[in-house]
Amino acid sequence: MLLIIYAGGNMALEVGATSPEIRLFNNERQVVTLEDFKGQASVLVFFPGAFTGGCQQEACTFRDSLTQYGELGAQVYGISVDSFFVQNAFISGNDLNFPFLSDYSRKTIENFDIAVHNFAGMEGYTTSQRAVVVLDKDGVVRFVTAVAPTEQPDFDEIKKAVAGLAS
Repeated sequence: MLLIIYAGGNMALEVGATSPEIRLFNNERQVVTLEDFKGQASVLVFFPGAFTGGCQQEACTFRDSLTQYGELGAQVYGISVDSFFVQNAFISGNDLNFPFLSDYSRKTIENFDIAVHNFAGMEGYTTSQRAVVVLDKDGVVRFVTAVAPTEQPDFDEIKKAVAGLAS
């Protein structure tokens, strides 16, 4: 059984549907698209913003579990609205061992319907919910969880979803 948890709004993602199009820059300034994810399971980890306590906690939890995800045949990607300059500093400052993708245009978080507008009372500033999307090797959504930026996802449920793809 795959779990869907969502904290508000109408989610554009449906388990069993093909992922919305993705076109983002990685932290090496190269374009990454949905096609690049195909061939192995992908864990897309949407972070509201680098260098915030909750995002550091989540990123370090994935860092410390990366071997387990690799053994399950999955690649973890961090995605935030931060520029790749900020992401590279975040990666370096937290010894992160997985790639980050920049959604500076906010198109992906809008397509995935996980955008948080006027975040923290900052009029016009948009970031994402803290969300995790698991795609199978064909780019099909197999698991979605989204919580408020102040909360953490259920990491055990995410691992279970990825493990379910391997069986």
